Amino acid sequence: MGSKVLGSFLTENLTELKSKGLYNVIDPLESSNGPVIQIAGKKFINLSSNNYLGLATDQRLIDAATAAIKKYGVGAGAVRTINGTLDLHIELEEKLAAFKHTEAAIAYQSGFNCNMAAISAVMDKEDAILSDELNHASIIDGCRLSKAKIIGFKHSNMADLHSKAKEAKESGLYKKIMVITDGVFSMDGDIALLPEIVEIAEEFDLITYVDDAHGSGVLGKGAGTVKQFGLSDKIDFQIGTLSKALGVVGGYVAGKRDLIDWLKVRSRPFLFSTALPPGDVAACITAINILMNSTDLQNKLWENGNYLKQGLKALGFNIGSSQTPITPCIIGEEKQTQEFSRKLYAEGVYAKAIVFPTVPQGAGRVRNMPTAAHTREMLDQALAIYEKVGKEMGILS
Repeated sequence: MGSKVLGSFLTENLTELKSKGLYNVIDPLESSNGPVIQIAGKKFINLSSNNYLGLATDQRLIDAATAAIKKYGVGAGAVRTINGTLDLHIELEEKLAAFKHTEAAIAYQSGFNCNMAAISAVMDKEDAILSDELNHASIIDGCRLSKAKIIGFKHSNMADLHSKAKEAKESGLYKKIMVITDGVFSMDGDIALLPEIVEIAEEFDLITYVDDAHGSGVLGKGAGTVKQFGLSDKIDFQIGTLSKALGVVGGYVAGKRDLIDWLKVRSRPFLFSTALPPGDVAACITAINILMNSTDLQNKLWENGNYLKQGLKALGFNIGSSQTPITPCIIGEEKQTQEFSRKLYAEGVYAKAIVFPTVPQGAGRVRNMPTAAHTREMLDQALAIYEKVGKEMGILS
């Protein structure tokens, strides 16, 4: 029978989500996650993937993964601290450190794991964390896990950050104070004001922590937001993912050698979760090599991103103030946003609605993620469908 209390809770809350247009339906793909995908036998132009550079389907990565699986098998077989560390893991971490211009790096099973691991390994209940109010959910959860005092500051508001840093420092209540920000904010596509954040951090001796999941492979000739601003020696923690621009899976922290050594003995996801599989590690190494030797894919990504932005703006859509290829199309009300996404789907464009709680209520949007793999013809077709649906729904005049 199961618990009646649980049954009532689930029925009531699922019904409420569906009535408010907040219930997300998951669509299984019948193809690879490329620029065109197949769902339920139908082809779609895919504008919802984080596969920025098209590397998830790159033959060079596929060949590297296949060769590694043949040599090492499909799994690492243990946690890193027992005998799950392969020579491939060491090669990946050395490559990541070179890529991010740091002394060392540590790889984790996901970007989410990085934030759960790194924050709580260094910060505790005697400390405070200054966190941008639009930081990713994994940062929020990592901060909670640390038990440090969490002090939110207004999004990219440097006056508010300065005021709260000053207050926290002068209170004398905290042993350590950290400031945490995304490098690129994934819902709006704007870039953190890292030079100003570093100035404030130096004034008040703050630990600096940048989650560059959406900046790595995209900004700074691929090395990320920190490199874009020339601040590789000023940021204590550089967090990144291996699953977006790099096209595979996993995450990493890059920084000083002592920091990485500490994370290897004190971060719980590293200590208690089986290591990344060898095929994925080999594919990641190949992806980094590609990015370190050429900017062709980044150039194509930015070209496609700018083209889609200009097209949507010219049609009259609200695309916010993105500074990156991330292109939100802000609709507003949740049910209308979901309906807009459904109509795009019916016409052959896969662009998911993003609504509360991922974004504030009333700020629903369809978030477009153009990639290096899209052709101009695909983007033109998508723009034509956007125009048709926008006019049908009265969003465009």
